[in-house]
Amino acid sequence: MKYSITLASFRNVEPLEETLSKLAKSGLDAVEMYGEPGAVKIGKVKETLSSFRMPVCGVTGMWGNVSRDGWKRKILSSDPALVRASKKYVRDCARMRAELGGDVMNVCLFADELKKFDGTHCVPSEDKKERMARRAAPILSELCKFAADNGVRLVLEPLNRYSTPFCTNARDAIRIVDLVGDDSLGILLDTFHMNIEEDSFEVAVESVGGLLEHTHFADNNRKMPGFGHIDFHSIMKSLKKIDYKRYVSFEPNILDASYDDDLETSLKFIRNLAA
Repeated sequence: MKYSITLASFRNVEPLEETLSKLAKSGLDAVEMYGEPGAVKIGKVKETLSSFRMPVCGVTGMWGNVSRDGWKRKILSSDPALVRASKKYVRDCARMRAELGGDVMNVCLFADELKKFDGTHCVPSEDKKERMARRAAPILSELCKFAADNGVRLVLEPLNRYSTPFCTNARDAIRIVDLVGDDSLGILLDTFHMNIEEDSFEVAVESVGGLLEHTHFADNNRKMPGFGHIDFHSIMKSLKKIDYKRYVSFEPNILDASYDDDLETSLKFIRNLAA
């Protein structure tokens, strides 16, 4: 396996140059660029990455409330304008990736807010999920073709019910990938969301199997892996069982610039489990 970290975790902490200077010494194999094409000077970022010899493994899609413009990135919206904006966003990120490198971008299926729906205690019916999956399939098929033409593989990421209720677990993601029926669409599993939604880490990972193209690692409290209570031993065991050889990409919440020791500890922890 290879190891990376999402640069989105550091956006509010320090300038990109300072982050890359530290990460270049961390032992990571790559970084994951945040998907905000309109907010970065791609040429400058490319130059900075090159100066620290840090390759990019892919793009973190900035969906939902993690971004100022995330509210209009809703592939499942009933508003055609928001669907068009979502498609344009993916295309723009694919073009940016063609400049910076890497080969994956995560797609999350946000929708309009459901009236009289308590996201804390409820989940949609399987029939409702099926209808929304069929709405998503042609859109994802179109985006997969564009992404593939630009050297990008889209990976569908299930999120927990507090983010969006229509693709929350491995089973939901597999259903949608099967409906799309395109080999260029894979799946991303995120340990933070899995901890909320999956009955079993092992069953989720093994059910996805060869469709698993990328992973995001954070503990249950969004800290570095190993600083909470998630059973990463079972996760790593399952990844080895399906012969996963792509990136384990850390996606923690970073609150200040004193993260060096935690990153070193966490990276050592995960590598020891892999060994």
